[in-house]
Amino acid sequence: MKISVSTLIQAPIAEVWRAYTTPEDIKVWNTASPDWHTPAASVDLRVGGQFSSRMEAKDGSFGFDFAGEYTEVQAPHHLAYRFGDRIGVVDFSEAPEGVSVTVNFDSEATHTEEQQRSGWQAILDNFARHVEKTRLG
Repeated sequence: MKISVSTLIQAPIAEVWRAYTTPEDIKVWNTASPDWHTPAASVDLRVGGQFSSRMEAKDGSFGFDFAGEYTEVQAPHHLAYRFGDRIGVVDFSEAPEGVSVTVNFDSEATHTEEQQRSGWQAILDNFARHVEKTRLG
C-alpha cells in the first residue's frame, strides 16, 4: 500500500530542495518528535547514489538507520529512492502560496497505516518549520 503525506512551505523551491538534500539540514529537521534526533546523515545526490540518516531516541534506548539508493534525481522537482524492498517518491511543486512537498512511500507491515502516516507527516512538518525558520533567519 502507498501512503502519502504533504506540506506547503513558504520559501523558494531552490531553498526547499537544498534543505531536503543537505546532510547538515537533514540532521536538524529529520525527527518526528523532540525526544528523537538525527546525529548523522549522508547524501550522494545522483542516480545510484546512497543516502543514510541515523535516527536515535535521545535517551539512547533505540536507534535505526534509514538508508537507501536514489533511483531518480530531477533537481529541484523530483526524487525517487529505494529503501530495502520499498520505494519512496518526493515531489516539489511551485504554487503561488509556496512550495508543495509530497512524499509517497510504500508502507511496511510492522506499524499501522496511521502510525506510519502520522510519523512521516510529523517529520515533513518539522522539515517545513526548519525551512521557514532558516529563511527568516
